[in-house]
Amino acid sequence: MTPELTALALSALLVLIQLGWMAVRANVELGSGYFLSPRDTPMPKKPSDGTMRLERAYKNHLEAFLPFAAAVAVVTLAHAESAFTVTCAFTYLAARVLYVPAYRFGWVPWRSVFFGLAYVATIAMLVAALLSKSPLS
Repeated sequence: MTPELTALALSALLVLIQLGWMAVRANVELGSGYFLSPRDTPMPKKPSDGTMRLERAYKNHLEAFLPFAAAVAVVTLAHAESAFTVTCAFTYLAARVLYVPAYRFGWVPWRSVFFGLAYVATIAMLVAALLSKSPLS
């Protein structure tokens, strides 16, 4: 497995961990009755600000994950792996890991900094793949 694919797998695990953390907190706060129901009625009460922040961080990662997965796929399928793309992939992963507590605990301006790092790392991977002189070119 390439390092970029390892970063992708770890990022997918992070998405699942985020979902679990958010779900456990919501169940503790609201009780399992609502979450076991078909959810035809509104929530019995609003989750805490911390839980809502975890939900937003999770949804943000879902939005960022697809372009990152595409970048890893393009780099891998084009055989455009390099030290630069590895650095970008793990920068994305580290930034997304740090984004979760930054969002949850309201670390200003770090949440935006971590978002930006992951965003730029994804773009840089795609550009690197497009500019590469891979054997398949």
